[in-house]
Amino acid sequence: MTESQLAQHPLLPWLALQNTQGIGPVRALQLYQTLGEHWYRDQLLAQTKLNASQITALQTAHFDLLEAILKWQTALHQRHVIVWSSPDYPPQLKAIPASPLILFVEGDLSVLSAAQLAVVGSRHPSYVGKENTQRLIPPLVEAGAVITSGLALGVDGLSHQSALAAKGKSIAVLGSGLANIYPKRHTTLAARLLEAQGALVSECYPWAKPLAHHFPRRNRIISGLSLGVLLIEAAERSGSLITARYALEQGREVFAVPGAWQNPLATGCNQLIQQGAKLVLEASDVLEELSAFSVSNVKILRASAEQLLPYPELLDNVGLEVTALDIIADRCQQPVQDVLIRLVELELAGWVASVPGGYVRARRG
Repeated sequence: MTESQLAQHPLLPWLALQNTQGIGPVRALQLYQTLGEHWYRDQLLAQTKLNASQITALQTAHFDLLEAILKWQTALHQRHVIVWSSPDYPPQLKAIPASPLILFVEGDLSVLSAAQLAVVGSRHPSYVGKENTQRLIPPLVEAGAVITSGLALGVDGLSHQSALAAKGKSIAVLGSGLANIYPKRHTTLAARLLEAQGALVSECYPWAKPLAHHFPRRNRIISGLSLGVLLIEAAERSGSLITARYALEQGREVFAVPGAWQNPLATGCNQLIQQGAKLVLEASDVLEELSAFSVSNVKILRASAEQLLPYPELLDNVGLEVTALDIIADRCQQPVQDVLIRLVELELAGWVASVPGGYVRARRG
């Protein structure tokens, strides 16, 4: 592409806007909305309160940067660069304050405008956190939700995997450029999302490294794309709580799965519920708040009269937190060997699960 062709490229003014010091997304969009699409012309910029160095920067042609972006975009099929004014820009995200000026997307562009639910949580979830993620996501996918998350270790990655296992679509929003998948171990997972007609999204330039300050900004995109945010295990100081805060600021629904107060991974979720987030026990708790999803296919299973609890005195002493065998036996006041035999029967029937350190109650059915 010649320099004269590059000079006419519609992305060029947005690159200048994004690379001008002292102009963030909010002010940049105000500038665009006030002056229109030709905001970078001399006579229009003179009407603003920008200083001389900012005006000079806005009129700087970033040809090298533009060529690098176009080289990345054309190297593979289904790579997209979307500016805020583009008709392809997801309307849900466009409605938030400080929405990104430029989005880099790989995958199915249409999925960005689908009804999405963000699912986030701990990078080191407990057994219960993992089980809740795998249990809640399939009926949400069945109801029509695209699952959006951050491709991180723990709940993020598990939520993407659960969506794919349920034959659904998923969107990963990265805190790095799309040429630098982070974490590296999720490179295969990212490829699977694309194969399932999902998408990878970032506001970072494709070659950008995963820097610490990228991730809080990434979280506002996760919530901004979605109708609501579901938190599954979050400690008191957690990046997931940043996503929840953004969701509240953006007018999105916030959902949280409760946990035992002794579990530090449940502290963040429990506090959100105290502050007004909706408590979630089943997928229907989310779906009834979000009319964008069809709930006609979601079947809420209820116990029938035939599903009487076996060994109820034993099951009463096995909760959702890990309980050691000797503690269960002590609570039941039964010999350890007898309790172990019954726990094996219950595990085979799907009532409990054996985990490191003891047993937990399983979500049978």
